[in-house]
Amino acid sequence: MISEYQLRVLPQQAFNEATIKEYISREKAIDARTIKHVRVLKRSIDARQRTIFINLKVRVYINEEPEDDVFEHVEYKDVSSAPSVVVVGEGPGGLFASLRLIEHGLRPIVIERGKDVHERKKDLAAISRTHKVDNESNYCFGEGGAGAYSDGKLYTRSKKRGNISKILNVFCQHGAPLAILADAHPHIGTDKLPRVIENMRNTILKCGGEVHFQTKATGIIVENDKALGVEAVDLKSGNELVFKGPVILATGHSSRDIYEYLYKSGIEIEAKGLAVGVRLEHPAELIDQIQYHNKNGRGKYLPAAEYNFVTQVDGRGVYSFCMCPGGFVIPAATGKEQIVVNGMSPSNRSSKWSNSGMVVEIHPEDIEGERDALCMMRFQENLEKMCWQQGNMRQTAPAQRMVDFTRSKLSYDLPKSSYAPGLISSPLHFWMPKIIAGRLKQGFETFGRISHGFLTNEAVLIATETRTSSPVRIMRNPETLQHVRIQGFFPCGEGAGYAGGIVSAGIDGERCADAVKQYLNMQN
Repeated sequence: MISEYQLRVLPQQAFNEATIKEYISREKAIDARTIKHVRVLKRSIDARQRTIFINLKVRVYINEEPEDDVFEHVEYKDVSSAPSVVVVGEGPGGLFASLRLIEHGLRPIVIERGKDVHERKKDLAAISRTHKVDNESNYCFGEGGAGAYSDGKLYTRSKKRGNISKILNVFCQHGAPLAILADAHPHIGTDKLPRVIENMRNTILKCGGEVHFQTKATGIIVENDKALGVEAVDLKSGNELVFKGPVILATGHSSRDIYEYLYKSGIEIEAKGLAVGVRLEHPAELIDQIQYHNKNGRGKYLPAAEYNFVTQVDGRGVYSFCMCPGGFVIPAATGKEQIVVNGMSPSNRSSKWSNSGMVVEIHPEDIEGERDALCMMRFQENLEKMCWQQGNMRQTAPAQRMVDFTRSKLSYDLPKSSYAPGLISSPLHFWMPKIIAGRLKQGFETFGRISHGFLTNEAVLIATETRTSSPVRIMRNPETLQHVRIQGFFPCGEGAGYAGGIVSAGIDGERCADAVKQYLNMQN
């Protein structure tokens, strides 16, 4: 017999299968010897009150063995002789587009400007050691995209984007932990996600697709308003290359050269709103104490605590973004004379710090100067360069204690931080644009009233968080997902302005692959 139960239990009762089985046996009067297996279907933490509860949905197998398949397997067939589709970028949008193309019997040819996950890791380590950023291999460019080494959280605020469970199932099929199917806020972790990405790439290759690393797209081949392929350059040899087929452009939110190319070529794009601010880092123990209402913190049975804050200041949203409990702040610039910070967490979320983006919503009409399609990109660039100058023209990040910032006071010293290149005390309140600094100040004061202890000088602001999303939207038909004018050209994912994270980019990649299949069917 198989039964399902909704449980509300204490953390120690939800700690593992044995403790859950013991609870079910006692509360449901079931002989523990007959319970062959307990499978957790959903798991969430309720920390609203002083007593913390874990909400579980479980499936209990009584005198019956569980089925082998915990997730739905996707069948990927050989497509080596099938029509080709060019996928530009091997982040989550490009990876899921490629796998979905294989499901449709189409052959993906993936070109990625960066390196594979293993070689890329060496360039990331060098940033902290040498303070130099490789323009083509960094925390944003390379196999897996910005999510591969900058966190691996697998949830999205939007419920309208598509089939989230399909994305999680594909991740599990390629080696992700099964817990992501149950957790309310699933997370793979930066230590485990690269292996999953490599397995996804191997599926593409095994099925007859192609993956070309260190191959940079330089142009889209367009004839009579129809995309016929992509021009590229091999960054190792300098050779010019051509790849033929319909084009899925999934280059991520930081490919500024692509935006420049599209703008100069007259391909329709528009400026898009951004969220810009800082990384706010607290001691993880302090966040645990605040969120779990316990001076002893998380204890043995709870994970590093998360938080989520949002308010409105002068008509613009101020909110936490990409919260990384037990994580690290990382240098995420993609070129010279930039400082950009982001956050990441390993799977066990065991560091001494917890951080989050703290950002302000900025619209094109909020900024000064010319308002063309690239105005928000220029706003990003100017702020990142200003930050680099404040950081002594290295990857040393300007920083300020949290209370000092709200009081417009330079920090005499700074707390220890996870940011490996180092911090330098700087008056963020003075040099950051007022439309950001002024709203952040009020936002922090509001969050401090909501959560006692959150507004503290134990926390440090690290500048600057600018790459929350794309500054540009590439215009596409909402029905066909093709560019508004160019047939066979499918702007995709976060870089095109239609996603905001790993899951939503993966979903959009699948949708674009579906649209390519429909497009090719109409051509035949």
